[in-house]
Amino acid sequence: MTLTLPPRVTDRAFARLAEIAQLTGQHKSLRVAVEGGGCSGFQYDIKLDDPAADDLILEKDGQRVLVDAVSLPYLSNATIDFTAELIGARFVIENPNAVSSCGCGTSFSL
Repeated sequence: MTLTLPPRVTDRAFARLAEIAQLTGQHKSLRVAVEGGGCSGFQYDIKLDDPAADDLILEKDGQRVLVDAVSLPYLSNATIDFTAELIGARFVIENPNAVSSCGCGTSFSL
């Protein structure tokens, strides 16, 4: 039996969530989900949302990241981060379970 470890959220990602809450005046959580599709078989769905009953909630300083029960095994031991580069700023997933990913960084295969 393989142990499913929860994803880790970086301080940078939690800080960006706090900035978003301050800018928008809304206190939404960041939902990270895995869906079928994309050019590599699976894709990440990252959006602001409210918690559901079966979500894993990762929280720091009042900011929350949500992962639904179906997505959790696909995100085992992954890192959720925020990056700002010349091509833009975005939340990114570093997933050790992905054997390949596409150039856009939002699609992967297992």
